[in-house]
Amino acid sequence: MAVNLDKEAYYRRIKRLYGNWKKGEDEFGKVDAIVVSVGVDEEIVYAKSTAIQTWLFGYELTDTIMVFCDTKIIFLASKKKVDFLKQVAVTKGNENANGVPPITLLTREKNESNKANFDKMIEAIRGSKEGKVVGVFSKDKFPGEYMKSWNDTITAEGLEKVDISAVVAYTMAVKEDGELGLMKKAAAITSEVYSKFFKERVMEIVDADEVRRRNSGLDLKNYMRLVVFICRQLTTQSNPGHYFNGQLFFCSSDKNHMHFGAITCAMGIRYKSYCSNLVRTLMVDPPQEMQDNYNFLLQVEEELLKELKHGVKICDAYNAVLEYMKKEKSELVAKLTKNLGFAMGIEFREGSLVLNSKNQYKLKKGMVLSISLGFADLVNKEAKKDEQKKYALFIGDTIQINEEDAATILTPVKKKIKNVGIFLKNDDEEDEEEDGDDAEELLGKGARSAALLADRTRNEMTAEEKRRAHQKELANHLNEEAKRRLTEQKGEQQIQKARKSNVSYKNVSQMPREKDIREMKIFIDKKYETVVMPVFGIATPFHIATIKNISMSVEGDYTYLRINFFVPGSSLGRQEGNIFPNPDATFVKEITYRASNLKAPGDTSVPSTNLQNAFRIIKEVQKRYKTREAEEKEKEGIVKQDSLVINLNRSNPKLKDLYIRPNIAQKRMQGSLEAHTNGFRFTSVRGDKVDILYNNIKHAIFQPCDGEMIIVLHFHLKNAIMFGKRRHTDVQFYTEVGEITTDLGKHQHMHDRDDLYAEQMEREMRHKLKSAFKNFIEKVETLTKEQLEFEVPFRDLGFQGAPYRSTCLLQPTSGSLVNTTEWPPFVVTLDEVELVHFERVQFHLKNFDVVIVYKDYSKKVTMINAVPVNSLDPIKEWLNSCDIKYTEGVQSLNWTKIMKTIVDDPEGFFEQGGWSFLDPESEGSGAEEDSESEMEDETFNPSASEEEEEEEDSDEDYSSETEDSNYSASVGSEEESGKDWDELEEEARRGLYLEGILFYVKNIKKRVPKSQKCVSHVK
Repeated sequence: MAVNLDKEAYYRRIKRLYGNWKKGEDEFGKVDAIVVSVGVDEEIVYAKSTAIQTWLFGYELTDTIMVFCDTKIIFLASKKKVDFLKQVAVTKGNENANGVPPITLLTREKNESNKANFDKMIEAIRGSKEGKVVGVFSKDKFPGEYMKSWNDTITAEGLEKVDISAVVAYTMAVKEDGELGLMKKAAAITSEVYSKFFKERVMEIVDADEVRRRNSGLDLKNYMRLVVFICRQLTTQSNPGHYFNGQLFFCSSDKNHMHFGAITCAMGIRYKSYCSNLVRTLMVDPPQEMQDNYNFLLQVEEELLKELKHGVKICDAYNAVLEYMKKEKSELVAKLTKNLGFAMGIEFREGSLVLNSKNQYKLKKGMVLSISLGFADLVNKEAKKDEQKKYALFIGDTIQINEEDAATILTPVKKKIKNVGIFLKNDDEEDEEEDGDDAEELLGKGARSAALLADRTRNEMTAEEKRRAHQKELANHLNEEAKRRLTEQKGEQQIQKARKSNVSYKNVSQMPREKDIREMKIFIDKKYETVVMPVFGIATPFHIATIKNISMSVEGDYTYLRINFFVPGSSLGRQEGNIFPNPDATFVKEITYRASNLKAPGDTSVPSTNLQNAFRIIKEVQKRYKTREAEEKEKEGIVKQDSLVINLNRSNPKLKDLYIRPNIAQKRMQGSLEAHTNGFRFTSVRGDKVDILYNNIKHAIFQPCDGEMIIVLHFHLKNAIMFGKRRHTDVQFYTEVGEITTDLGKHQHMHDRDDLYAEQMEREMRHKLKSAFKNFIEKVETLTKEQLEFEVPFRDLGFQGAPYRSTCLLQPTSGSLVNTTEWPPFVVTLDEVELVHFERVQFHLKNFDVVIVYKDYSKKVTMINAVPVNSLDPIKEWLNSCDIKYTEGVQSLNWTKIMKTIVDDPEGFFEQGGWSFLDPESEGSGAEEDSESEMEDETFNPSASEEEEEEEDSDEDYSSETEDSNYSASVGSEEESGKDWDELEEEARRGLYLEGILFYVKNIKKRVPKSQKCVSHVK
């Protein structure tokens, strides 16, 4: 398989390199040509030569020599690498290649000395400008005969060498959007690994009081199952501060063990060649002075972030931080590290862009730095052991330089004292521990471990408690945000569209002069869609839109034609009341005509024929009018889309043999989906076209065929599009991967070779289709520069539910909750969700319902019925991780009435507590006893008692014994605690509540002695 090279990125970056060279600033003004030679050395991890190759081509090319001259570029490499480089050497027909010097490719000879190739490159160097000075990376020295012979050739020619590492690094320091995206991902992975693995592992070590070497016991390789590379060795240390004099990132392990005190942890992850860095200091039982120094270090970092802006000299930012420290805490200036960070990218540490007092380079928007600052050689006066008397504090983050605002932190790992401090003892235990110092020395680690475990048992919250605490924060934020949003929308009255006033005739001259009208018969004017009826002997026109329905009946010798009209107060639908242009006018509600079925002498036809013809024609005209109105209604609100820009390149990403849903025609048809410059185009086999623009896609979802019979690409659109005479906001393309139907009459055999072969073929087909779809998605994301990203549902987090008529598997993605395999599809955008409420959550029910309330209160709530009760906790955990507030209750609510009440009086709603009425903790004790009819008929009355909340908070501080006693006492109601034995037995017989039964059984166990045998039958 051929390796693709991003040609557009190469052209952009080589133009930038040549542009800075032509400006002639610093070392660029001294060189006549640039030489980059890369050999083979597995021990070299970071080198400027390999970095510029990765920057230009996306790959490292070993045993390759690159010569950049004034008017040409020469590459000397092996045959395979030359074939790879031909992708950028051929620039014909590519507008982006304009201004890029032509490329000459030389193939390296294995068996010869390559003298002929070297002579060609030397000749090109001599012909570039003055041909005397070449720019090289002096620190990059690769071993091997090939590199040695080339360096000897340059020396023999008498060419002067100038190190251009700094100016090339400054050229590469400004990152493009794609590079910034990769570095953000690397920083996000670093933050995730630190928070969810590394920090917890250190806590376990401190808990167990394990004696650890600095770099041992923290193996991340088994934890990380991602396509990332560790960009440097994970470092932990807790020795005194002399290790922090700017050399932290390359410190080596020694025989000293990690001890309790200040534990500095530095780690970084490299993702697709781009690095990230994170440094945190964990403090075990820090004294107040250490906490104050750490808090000041955080303030210094904040000050540094404010100074790091576009156009600011690095030395000026450093000096500004020093001035700030001299004003606030001058005694710590001498303890500050010599530099405050460095630029970072493909290379982990760029030595020429270090944040110190001498660097004159200016910062530019798009640069990514690793700021790392700390205090060394600090003294802990309260330390009792020699190794704990000296300590160092250190923090570091990966940041991005902005235009005017302060630098943005890409590694947002919490670093306040409450997040990095590990407290082994409580304040009320300090006096006791001071008296027991001798005992602690005798007991050793057992005493400290017991203190830590006891503290963690008392102070650390369980997962459920953390979830409740987080939900409480979300509830407060939810009410404030909703109140602010509704206040802004106050006064914006919803524009109610008036019913279209259809005028039959604008003037009298348009009235038909037909014979039927003169004879006082019903006449239908198809041209103007009007029914002309005789009313009190006057021909009166009625537009077809005013007719609600018609009916005809035959009774005896007469035929009756009844015509009903739309009038104010008639049922036009829930949302269509009082929408007439002139509701105060006089309306005709109903007209009935009667005609004889008997033919009178001299008549050419039966009189009732006119009514029969009128009935038929009115039905036809009404049907045609309604069809046209329906089409116009479908087109209402359709946002005009941009035109699709067709890319004539044959290498466009394309998928063939796909079906589209909804169907373009009545019968489903296959077609192909092709990605162009600004959107997709689906072309069916008969030529129908459906265009979907990238900027109109809200969610692009890829549903793999794992556990499914189809593989799907689903697009949930921002604005509806029209095709097949209907408007659609959900369009999907799919293909079947197996037989959806099975012939049960066919003879099945366990070892049938045909069946085994068919299963094998189906597995291969699934794998083939999955690879094809993934390849298509990767190409599309590359084509759109990752502006369009496909979401993949997390099947492990999925749960069964019935959003429509049938039950299906609902699966979360990174930004939505979806089901794309069933039709109609189900897509809910998480950013639009206000809160989620669980209804009918009771212990004796197997299912419950999920109600999704949107931030747009005018939008109808979404109901998901029949969700298994065993999915409740996983759903809660998922919603909590997404920062979505959820509540639960035992009853079904009248949501139409609730939402109308909120929209009508938002201020009153939030004055009464807002959404807190859904929280069971805020309801009264009799809330569960209200009937469903009362809940539906009456508006909700939210209330929240502060006293109840205080009681709940105080209950959490009780010991486990108190909680058990409270639980056993709360199983029955307040009245039950005072009932005698007979009343409890009667209540258990009737089976009113399971709580009563449990309380009854518990009283039996308590009151009946063990020597007696008691048998109870509960119906």
